[in-house]
Amino acid sequence: MDAEAAYAPPASYRPGYELVAERILQLIAELELRPGDRMPTENELAGRMGTSRTVVREAVKILSALGRVRAHKGRGLYVADDEGMLGSSRWGGFFLPTDLDHVYMLFEFRRVQETAAARHAATRATPAELRAIEVAAELCKEGHVTGQAALFDQGDDDFHLAIAAASHNQFLVAAVREARRLQRQSNIIGLNGAVGDHTAEAVEEHAAIYRAIRDGDQDAAAAAAAVHVDRTLEDYRREIQRRVFG
Repeated sequence: MDAEAAYAPPASYRPGYELVAERILQLIAELELRPGDRMPTENELAGRMGTSRTVVREAVKILSALGRVRAHKGRGLYVADDEGMLGSSRWGGFFLPTDLDHVYMLFEFRRVQETAAARHAATRATPAELRAIEVAAELCKEGHVTGQAALFDQGDDDFHLAIAAASHNQFLVAAVREARRLQRQSNIIGLNGAVGDHTAEAVEEHAAIYRAIRDGDQDAAAAAAAVHVDRTLEDYRREIQRRVFG
């Protein structure tokens, strides 16, 4: 039976190739494959999962775009080798984007790192770094006001990475970047790239974080960052419930 028929819930939720992408990640974990290891072929994956090679190919395209799988022409499929300081070869390799326990753990980790980054930025940010945070917040706001999701996402990424940079701690920079990369995988595979209606609130939350950092208030900066992460997680939960239960 084809995966689109065997595994797909209502069409408004998730197409079959997304489910197969999730199952490929689970298979990588089950086989204990490491970055650089060769994976089963497309034909073998299709046989294991009772689906067509076409569906597997679409799933592989998603995972390739997300940096989890690499397809080498004439050589086959490989687990992507992320050389980042905190890349998948360290701890991202086990992350399953549609496992809610993993998603909640990721948000818990984000809360720790982003409150720390905001706290440090409040006393370490240079004028140029403060300006970078402000510009990113304004870009995010422009994306929300004009309805340009890509612009909002770019501003959102720039904002959080600018705060991490202003912490003057390269480990926090790497951790923030990697956690956001993993969350993006969860958004794309599990939620088709859209997460709820939190954009208006996010713009206000960004402004509160920026003001606290600008004013040098460590406690307020950390608290505002915590509120932002917590509300983003709550929005994620609501979106999951809406998509699953209607």
